[in-house]
Amino acid sequence: MNLYTDLPLIFEHHPMEGWGFWGFGWLPLLLWLAFFLIIGVLVYQDAEKRGMNGLLWLVLILIPMVGLLFLLIYIVVREEKPVIGNTDEILDERLAKGEITLEEYEELKDKLK
Repeated sequence: MNLYTDLPLIFEHHPMEGWGFWGFGWLPLLLWLAFFLIIGVLVYQDAEKRGMNGLLWLVLILIPMVGLLFLLIYIVVREEKPVIGNTDEILDERLAKGEITLEEYEELKDKLK
């Protein structure tokens, strides 16, 4: 009696058992996960710069099977230009770079109040 041939079909050993075929093993899975994590972080940073909810877009892009769809939606609906900081930050930066003098800085700050 040969035990291997007497087993029902569902119990027989298959040559690819546990490994899958190329494209569905552990390495490609980890590479895709790393790819989506990197894309998600980049979208998060971009959304935060543009004044959008970065965490929401990160989570939506990391959802399996629909992440690419949400990535395309993000690209379509995102703001055209990043939101520029408030006026005080801009003035402080211009003063630090030497683009304006201290007198010009104080005059502009008074006008903007």
